[in-house]
Amino acid sequence: MSTQTNVLNRYLFENLHARGELVHLTTSYQAMLENHDYPQGVKALLGELLAATCLLTATIKFEGEIVVQIQGDGPVGYMVVNGSHEQIMRGIAKLKEPTEATSLKDLIGKGNMVITIRPKKGEAYQGIVALEKDTLADCLAHYFEVSEQIPTRVWLFKNEDNSAVAGSLIQLLPDGEDKEKQQNDFEHLCQLTNTIKAEEIFNLPTEELLYRLYHEEEVRLFDPQEVTYKCSCSEDKCLDAISQIDTAELKSILAEQGEISMTCDYCLTTYAFNEDKLQPFMTDKKH
Repeated sequence: MSTQTNVLNRYLFENLHARGELVHLTTSYQAMLENHDYPQGVKALLGELLAATCLLTATIKFEGEIVVQIQGDGPVGYMVVNGSHEQIMRGIAKLKEPTEATSLKDLIGKGNMVITIRPKKGEAYQGIVALEKDTLADCLAHYFEVSEQIPTRVWLFKNEDNSAVAGSLIQLLPDGEDKEKQQNDFEHLCQLTNTIKAEEIFNLPTEELLYRLYHEEEVRLFDPQEVTYKCSCSEDKCLDAISQIDTAELKSILAEQGEISMTCDYCLTTYAFNEDKLQPFMTDKKH
């Protein structure tokens, strides 16, 4: 059996008060980096944020979008990953200056993590937590402690050549019974998960990895969910944005440049529109 890549696996511990997740990303992560010349440290942190967003999305019972952004006063102004309940992801990093830094604090500096959930139905929800821990994984655990008040641990990994990222999550399941037993179950599973090695999560099939970690526990593994990279930009969205521009300004830009072009920050695709394409926006618009 080969290792599953670009998939998220969810599982339950049948006799313990906890749930878990594993995510392993290769081509979806590489597609996010394509066309961008990020430094190695930025690539690695963006990969961690991608894996973390997949894990976060799977902890929420909703249909809609999640946006996980980290921002600060360091060389990286901000970094963001957008995801959906269907595990369709895209992400970007914006640098203020070149950097060879590799740690979270050296890359982001003093800053915050902002998690925004936009369900298809209902109100949007936003949680903010300061990036006070040394790693993104520990910052996420702090977020769950402060915002969600559910004990949660996250482990994030990258392989040696920065071509793949992975992550694991353990979360307590509060069910109204013995609180001490719940906490003991959670801590026990965190200790076991803490033994996971990068080469194991990248090279072992999911079932084998779970057995190696939790062979004394009864684990129910659900069907894997594919994770894909897909940018949401389109010609129609660009035209919609252009339609908001005043007609006189449109004509001025066209006279000067011959066309109007827009480039997507995420995938760097450029959309160009000539006067013929923009004619409906210059004749139908009311002043």
